[in-house]
Amino acid sequence: MSNDRSEHGAGRVGQVKEVTSLTNPIIKDIRALAQKKHRDETRSFMAEGLKLVIDALDLGWKIKTLIYAKAAKGKPHVEQVAAKTVAKGGLVLEVSEKVLSTITRRDNPQMVVGIFEQRYQSLKDLRPELGQTYVALDRVRDPGNLGTIIRTADAAGASGIILVGETTDPFSLETVRATMGSVFAMPVARASAEDFIRWQKSAGVKVVATHLAGAVDYRTIDYKSKPVVILMGNEQAGLPEDLAREAGALARIPQAGRADSLNLAIATGIMLFEARRHLLSLDARA
Repeated sequence: MSNDRSEHGAGRVGQVKEVTSLTNPIIKDIRALAQKKHRDETRSFMAEGLKLVIDALDLGWKIKTLIYAKAAKGKPHVEQVAAKTVAKGGLVLEVSEKVLSTITRRDNPQMVVGIFEQRYQSLKDLRPELGQTYVALDRVRDPGNLGTIIRTADAAGASGIILVGETTDPFSLETVRATMGSVFAMPVARASAEDFIRWQKSAGVKVVATHLAGAVDYRTIDYKSKPVVILMGNEQAGLPEDLAREAGALARIPQAGRADSLNLAIATGIMLFEARRHLLSLDARA
């Protein structure tokens, strides 16, 4: 059963719904976010952890529901986040640890979970400027790879991610976990291969693609004269010919060992930090 009750205190939280039943329809709806179809229909996704929820709210993301464990009740930061959620028109749920573990599918879940509205950037609104770097990913399929790339792009100071073709969902639970919160800081756009090619021709960017047939050492490429888009291919198939043909440079990362390829996220990280090396400094965060 669930019941509404009024909370008063440091967070000045208004209505908090207490939920202990796994059959509660709100909980069922939240658990359904594990399915892409439901995420797409509701344009929602889940983020776990108090820090991620705080960061998302600070960055202006719309929160629909805040869920916290009974054990977190009364903690100042949790109360503050709950008050913010109510102020923004969101729902606040206080749940048992058993309910929380079914939501996150973890035995030891985070004490706080947020349900947020998905946000995509429009490709036509991306107008890269000199000194900016974007990552374009063709048909990336692995959620861990995508999440790691989003996190790495954030760390490198990139300006956004462009998902080309049928890709894994950037708002799946696995991807969001792998981003470690960077999903809230890194704009994501979607495009077909045809739309991406049209956009790159009009956007004044230099597209640097990694390719097995690439003849150029990635370290020798000029990354300074134009905004740069690092274009990476699918984990298994690599980059298709239509995208490779339109790239400004086909690069290769030299390798010495027996491995015939690099993991996509690792290769993207290498390319990103080389492309932005002239822009990065040890005191960049100061």
